[in-house]
Amino acid sequence: MKYKFFKIKSKNIKAYLIIGFFLLFVNVVFSQNQKVSDSLKIVLQENDFNSAIKLEIIGNIAANETNTDQILIYSKQLIDLALETNSIKYVYDGYLQIGNAYRLKSDLTTALENYFKALKIAENNNLISDQGTVRIAIADVYSIAGDNKNAVQYYKQSIQLLKSSLISKEVSFLDSINLASAQLNLGDEYYNQQKLDSALIYFSESMKLFKATNYELGEAYNLGNVGLVYAKKGKNKQAETNLNKAIEVLVSNEDYYPICVYLHSISDIYIEMDETQVALPYAKSSIYWAKKYGLKGQISSGYLKLSTIYEKEKDFKKSYEYYKNHIIYRDSVNNVDIAQKIANEKAEFEIERKQTELDLSKEQNKTKNIIVFASIIALILLGFLANTLYRRNKYVVKTGKIIEAEKERSDKLLKNILPKETAEELKEKGSVKAKSFDSVSVLFTDFKGFTKFSEELSPEELVKSIDFYFSKFDEIIEKHNLEKIKTIGDAYMCAGGLPFPSKNHASNIVLAALEIVDFVKKHAKETLKLDIRVGVNTGAVVAGVVGSKKFAYDIWGDTVNVASRMESSGAINKVNISESTYNLLKDNKAFSFEFRGAIEAKGKGKVNMYFVEKLS
Repeated sequence: MKYKFFKIKSKNIKAYLIIGFFLLFVNVVFSQNQKVSDSLKIVLQENDFNSAIKLEIIGNIAANETNTDQILIYSKQLIDLALETNSIKYVYDGYLQIGNAYRLKSDLTTALENYFKALKIAENNNLISDQGTVRIAIADVYSIAGDNKNAVQYYKQSIQLLKSSLISKEVSFLDSINLASAQLNLGDEYYNQQKLDSALIYFSESMKLFKATNYELGEAYNLGNVGLVYAKKGKNKQAETNLNKAIEVLVSNEDYYPICVYLHSISDIYIEMDETQVALPYAKSSIYWAKKYGLKGQISSGYLKLSTIYEKEKDFKKSYEYYKNHIIYRDSVNNVDIAQKIANEKAEFEIERKQTELDLSKEQNKTKNIIVFASIIALILLGFLANTLYRRNKYVVKTGKIIEAEKERSDKLLKNILPKETAEELKEKGSVKAKSFDSVSVLFTDFKGFTKFSEELSPEELVKSIDFYFSKFDEIIEKHNLEKIKTIGDAYMCAGGLPFPSKNHASNIVLAALEIVDFVKKHAKETLKLDIRVGVNTGAVVAGVVGSKKFAYDIWGDTVNVASRMESSGAINKVNISESTYNLLKDNKAFSFEFRGAIEAKGKGKVNMYFVEKLS
């Protein structure tokens, strides 16, 4: 179970002393605390504070609130006020809390989008501790999405940053708790990967810091997570003791998400011991809290737990109803409509089969003394029923495989057309919101004399030639983490720095450009007598999806137009870059540059241009 530490550190204690609320803030814990949030809302409504104190109060409300809609409301208020007063740290806090709210709503794409905004602010302002904190949040999202590699990477980055922050300044309570949280969550990630011994090592490290700072809530998370490991290892008594201790502390702090997880685990322990009546109230309690606070993932897990319990008790009707509820909530998170139909179909078949077996058993008990003729008829009916069930099962399995194969095929095609994150947004919402990017590098290529060359070839040979080059271009840009935008005739366009911002997009795109030129030059000597021009420009763009039937991911803006002019104003087998790209790369020792001067570019006037080469 991930520990979510995102509480804003108090900065205006003296101001609170003056207005008489010192005791309120002395007892604030560094996690969500609904009582604190409710008290602060009253304070905010009944008093007229200056901007500095308002920022502190609104930030603490957002950090302590447990209702996701309320978190969004107060976080947006925090960002608006922080922008008015140029309080950059509170802008960071606002985006962090918005990310938390969407993560709790299971909207992982929007959560990640806001976490990256917070990370960019922290990096631009050299906020080392805050960089560590938000990387924990990013790692949590990757963990939930099942991306273990990125989750572990961001947790380790966070631990490294937080340790360096502690070394570079006097150790603070806040930074110690942050570091402990990163260690705890990395342990949880190893737990998810079934690396239980590695998980216990990180849980042990985090517990030392929680105890050293006397931080009760962190200890509760640690106890709960160690309890989960004990349960996996079959140490049920130790697991139950740990989990109950953790829940006791979490209930007093009104931290309900982990409570749901731990209640599930206790229920599992009793299910494994065949004590289903003891397991039942734990599962129901989990659903109650999850519904109250809109935790869809936990509602889904709770219904699955109830379905399992009632199946063990042979109450197949209730088991089926709860299983259907589990599927509905699960797919509201995962957006898998086809899988829902298959799951319902298979679940219905299983219930019918088990109910039939139960009815048959009862019927056999009633007819023990009936004559042989009746027994033969019963056996014939049973055989007919079994054959029907077999045929239906075979049909369901076959249909399920066909639907799943078609779904995988459509997903693969969609992700070939659109970036992965954009494709997921389109599947989930049915549309894609256009996004602005401050710094993106755009590349255009064009073959010299291709029109004349194409006249000498048959249509088949022409397509084969284009495919030969563009397939290699695709490999090159994928190698350098770039995004293909489109091809128009013999022109090829790609970009770096989207759909996620990156620092090294300019160097990546120039390396790709030089590799493309080398590839074309090599094959011009061998077979196809073609030359190429390549142009690169860097700047702001808007990216989005156009079309309602045939989707296409595209980018717009003056940056794109200038990149096209760099290509048309370049020279054969050369990479021509704009001054904006040059300014990002001029200190990079991997490249050499040739200033071409201010050259007339169609529609743009005179523009400074540079040829770039890679130093050997």
